[in-house]
Amino acid sequence: MYTADPSAHVFNGRIYIYPSHDIDVKVAENDNGDHFAMRDYHIFSMDSIGGEVTDHGVALDIKDIPWAGRQLWAPDVAYKDGTYYLYFPLKDKQDVFRIGVATSKKPEGPFKAEPQPIEGSFSIDPAVFTDSDGISYMYFGGIWGGQLQRWHTGAFEANGSASDLKQDDAPALAPKVARLSTSMLQFAEKPKDVQIVDSQGKPFKGGNHDQRFFEASWMHKYNGKYYFSYSTGDTHFICYAIGDNPYGPFTYQGVVLKPVIGWTNHHSIIEIKGKWYLFYHDTQISKGKTHLRNIKVTELRYDRSGKIISIDAYAGAK
Repeated sequence: MYTADPSAHVFNGRIYIYPSHDIDVKVAENDNGDHFAMRDYHIFSMDSIGGEVTDHGVALDIKDIPWAGRQLWAPDVAYKDGTYYLYFPLKDKQDVFRIGVATSKKPEGPFKAEPQPIEGSFSIDPAVFTDSDGISYMYFGGIWGGQLQRWHTGAFEANGSASDLKQDDAPALAPKVARLSTSMLQFAEKPKDVQIVDSQGKPFKGGNHDQRFFEASWMHKYNGKYYFSYSTGDTHFICYAIGDNPYGPFTYQGVVLKPVIGWTNHHSIIEIKGKWYLFYHDTQISKGKTHLRNIKVTELRYDRSGKIISIDAYAGAK
C-alpha cells in the first residue's frame, strides 16, 4: 500500500495518521496531477513513534460521497465535542476542486460524508488548526493542479492559468484561511489571504519559487507563536514562517525539510510525550514513482531562539 500527505494528530494519547492513498491507475503524468487519482482514505494509528502500526481500513470511499467527481487528495481531521471531522479536497462533477467534510464518533472512522461540500470552499490541502481558545481555522490552497490560481478574481476561471498568475514580479498567490463555524461543517467567514512576508515585511514575488507558497499548509503552535509551514512545490522545500496570531502575517524563517526523493513534498508536525515530530513522504519504496509514495516520520528540533533546525531526510538533522 502506498500512502502520502500524512496529517498526524494525537487523540487520547495515541497517534493517528490521515494520509491520502496512492494507487497506480496508469494515467500519464502531467503538471495538472491527473496521475494522482486516489479513490479512498485509510487511517493508521500507533501508540508511540516507532511502535506497531494499525491500518484501520477504508475510512471513506469516493463512491460514498454524493457530490464526488474524482481525485481524493490530501485530507486533515479535527475533533470537537465527541465528533471527529475529516476534511478532504475532491473534484466535483464539474471537475472543480471543493473541500468536503465527513464525520465519525471514532478517530479511525468510518466517516460519513456531508451531502454537499463546504459552501464557498475551493482548491486543495485543507489543514485545520484548533487554537487554545477552542476556535478552529482551516488553511487551504494549492497552485497548478490545485486550481488556486483559477480563483484569484473570486470566481472560478475554467480556462485560467495552468500554473500560477504568470506574474513573476507581482506578489505570489497566497494560501487561504477561514475560521470554521461552531458546527465545524462550514466557514464562519469569507476566506482570507495568508500573508507570508520576508524580514522586511514584504510579500514574496511569484518568481521566488524557493520561498513562495505552492501547497501543503500546516499550522502548529510553539512557545506561544504560530508556525505556518508549507511546500514550495516545484522547488521541493518545506518552509515555515512565524506569526503572532492565526491570521498572520507570517514572517519567513527558513527550511523545515530539504527536498526528498520524488516530486511532491507534504508534511505535518505534532508533539507527543514532550518531543516534536515531522511526518512527511517520499518515493523511496517505489524507486521514484512520483504518485506512489510512502509516509515517514523523524524528530523535529528547535534551537534556543525557537527556530526549527532544518532536516535533511537522508543525512539526519543539521
